[in-house]
Amino acid sequence: MNFQSKLLENPVFDIITKAAQHLSQETYIVGGFVRDLILQRPSKDIDVVCIGDGITLAQKTAAIINQTTPYHTEVTVFKNFGTAMLKYKEWEIEFVGARKESYRTSSRKPTVSQGTLQDDQNRRDFTINAMAISLNQADFGELIDPFQGIAHLKRKLIVTPLDPNITFSDDPLRMLRAIRFASQLFFDIQAETFEAINTNVERIEIVSQERITDELNKIILSPQPSYGFKLLYHAGLIHKIFPEMADLQGVDTIDGKSHKDNFYHTLQVLDNVAKVSDDLWLRWAAILHDIAKPKTKRFDPQAGWTFHGHEDKGARMVPAIFRKLKLPLDQKMKFVQKLVKLHLRPIALVNDTVSDSAIRRLLYEAGNDIEALMQLCRADITSKNYQKVSRFLQNFDKVERKMAEVEEKDKLRNFQPAITGEDIMQTFGLKPSRIVGDIKSEIREAILDGHITNKREEAYAFMLKIGEGKGLKPVG
Repeated sequence: MNFQSKLLENPVFDIITKAAQHLSQETYIVGGFVRDLILQRPSKDIDVVCIGDGITLAQKTAAIINQTTPYHTEVTVFKNFGTAMLKYKEWEIEFVGARKESYRTSSRKPTVSQGTLQDDQNRRDFTINAMAISLNQADFGELIDPFQGIAHLKRKLIVTPLDPNITFSDDPLRMLRAIRFASQLFFDIQAETFEAINTNVERIEIVSQERITDELNKIILSPQPSYGFKLLYHAGLIHKIFPEMADLQGVDTIDGKSHKDNFYHTLQVLDNVAKVSDDLWLRWAAILHDIAKPKTKRFDPQAGWTFHGHEDKGARMVPAIFRKLKLPLDQKMKFVQKLVKLHLRPIALVNDTVSDSAIRRLLYEAGNDIEALMQLCRADITSKNYQKVSRFLQNFDKVERKMAEVEEKDKLRNFQPAITGEDIMQTFGLKPSRIVGDIKSEIREAILDGHITNKREEAYAFMLKIGEGKGLKPVG
């Protein structure tokens, strides 16, 4: 199979070929770019392997680009890894010399030595990533596929080139990568390969948390992330890398009363969110919205199973989970925490008699994240009863219309009371103290309850009334 005409659509491959000729180096494209070219998927990352020094080839390629095209590029060298990288237009191209690797049981970092193209293909994780295309003049564009990668692409199958037990034991991160590729491409994992993941699951302990989380995030960003999580669960990996989520699985029954399986419910919510948003952090909110249900689960003979307060406890669990998974502890974490805490609130507002005050409070607490919260709440309706789901979604339509009306009237997003703590201190001659905070809170609550509007004159008069009740008098 030859891809010459396809490669010639991108002038950079001809440039790399000229550079390789000048250096008398055999050169090939390998890995993900080849796979995606065959799958007709867009790819901006190009991995180039040469028999010799990849850094020298990168430098020669850059020199030709700079001399013969309007573009200017510079080579970034990673000496410790023996690799180099340059950017050309929208492509990022990495160069490396062909290698063979050997591993120690205590580390996933291999001992590397120079090798042949065959050695380099042998060390690849999966057959679909072990294909190469020649950039050599004699057979430019020719596919080199020693492990039936094309056949496995057609069969939508993830298979390791060599013994999967050795592949996964050498580098346990490949277990997560197998599931990630299966999830992204919606491929199956070959039975022998999947069995090897089960066998080597304990080896994941030598992989850094950062690399684990990077793969987990890619699974979460899959078109249907539940598929990847089911594979993680059945492989036994989720129990190792994210035990809080594994704890959601299972159904208890007492006196003939059962609760739903919160693991599979969470996956359905995640898929529902994935249909409407590519936002990684909204997807994390879907994953964590019921994370505290195992800790709050109680059985009441009258009410059946309850999970009272799971939204508050779940919100308190979010920072520790983010810290353990090495996720960012910034506004992204606070966004997820907010949505976990508030995810039940809109459901309570579906009643036609709900007050403007309740709407105001939700708008105040959600702020600019109200649309994301409503996306999560809609995704959380997972009943198999279509009429029930339709009824809930129609009720949410009503809630959103009422929110729009209240927001238009009261402007509560990023709400700031017209009276500040500084105003209170200056008016009554106070220093920073608890009483200042109390007065400010009473003003805010009065505005949210609709007793006064958020206008300075009205709020100021209300502040004086509060002060009078506390025995305070204006100074000056």
